[in-house]
Amino acid sequence: GTFDALRKTLEALAAERPAMRAALVAQGVAPEKLEAKLNAQLQARLDVAQVGPVMAAALVDFFDEPNNRAVIDRLLDEVAVEPFHWQATDSALAGKTVVFTGSLEKMSRAEAKARAEALGAKVAGSVSAKTDLVVAGPGAGSKLKKAAELGVAVIDEAAWLKLAQA
Repeated sequence: GTFDALRKTLEALAAERPAMRAALVAQGVAPEKLEAKLNAQLQARLDVAQVGPVMAAALVDFFDEPNNRAVIDRLLDEVAVEPFHWQATDSALAGKTVVFTGSLEKMSRAEAKARAEALGAKVAGSVSAKTDLVVAGPGAGSKLKKAAELGVAVIDEAAWLKLAQA
């Protein structure tokens, strides 16, 4: 099932990580940027919605430990993992990719992310051509600039709150 595929991917990434790290070193990646670059590669290879670079690295770390894999095996002997079918809403945000930048004054970043996800949106950490909407608060910087360059719609927190209430 889906969990088995995820597990195989994580175990493969754990096995490949030393070679991935060595390749980055060979490319001349600065030592202070090495872990961040490696984690970003792990995230890209894992390709699971809502899993960022730090979480991807933590999952790979977990499945890199033989004892953890044994515990999972014993657990799976006792329980059945059933696929989760999430039903997206028919909100205006369903299927959209949203990026938050700057500070939010009426809700925390975690609350804004949770609300966007509850409305069927995907929350991304950076602006790209795939971004549909940027919510910009005070202090927004490079993400706001990138959104302008790419022609991505930008709204302020007040407009976001109105949209999130709809």
